[in-house]
Amino acid sequence: MEEETKMNYVDLLIKSSQETNSIVCMGADPVLDRIPIEHGSIEIRISKFYEDILDVCKSEGAIPGAVKPNYAFYAQYGFDGLKALKKVCEKVREMKIPLIVDAKRGDIGKTSKAYAKEAFEFWEGDCVTIAPYMGTDSVMPFIEETIGKEKGVYILNRTSNPGASDFQDLEVNGKKNFEIVSEAIIKWSDTAMGNVGAVVGATSIGELKAVVKKFVESGKQIPLLIPGVGAQGGSASEVVAALKEAGYNLQLAR
Repeated sequence: MEEETKMNYVDLLIKSSQETNSIVCMGADPVLDRIPIEHGSIEIRISKFYEDILDVCKSEGAIPGAVKPNYAFYAQYGFDGLKALKKVCEKVREMKIPLIVDAKRGDIGKTSKAYAKEAFEFWEGDCVTIAPYMGTDSVMPFIEETIGKEKGVYILNRTSNPGASDFQDLEVNGKKNFEIVSEAIIKWSDTAMGNVGAVVGATSIGELKAVVKKFVESGKQIPLLIPGVGAQGGSASEVVAALKEAGYNLQLAR
């Protein structure tokens, strides 16, 4: 009897792209003052707001290719906010959309392992965002939690915020720091092929092109999380054009 082939995060992304006909990642970052639901607890107001949005998406046939709640936007409201996050996560799971827990974790090994269990077991995320600044022993506990599963990690590579250039563009031995991180991501992906991705912002198209070119040339499937489209000034059409120019599989982008 043949052993069943294990799926990975890339498989999950491709399946979702085909089922929803979308690679759009919907952010779910609550700001209470801007939520039109005025009655009920913080937990109810936040959770109902996003549950209603997702129900409309379903009824209109416009389900996003992933949903990405940012942990901090819920935690700022204390336990009510975290209870709301749990409900939002459950709603996304119910709709069978990839759930990206945007927590940007990263710490010493044992702490990273605990954070990984939180993201994958408590929040039941399909993927989590992590920071690589503390190095391999900080990153690997997250990656190891994805082995043999449809789970993934997105590693901060070249971010979309204005201050990204402060450290990410610094040159080390003739290479910019974000390029060195890209090479590390390629190396780390050997541990859990198809489960290791990168966060690359849409606001710096030149850097995005450089990173994607490196990933494509590596011959490995590296999922991309591309924030910064819209309010931050990034252009969706420019991003898609850059990915196509590099020969990147659009189904792996969110």
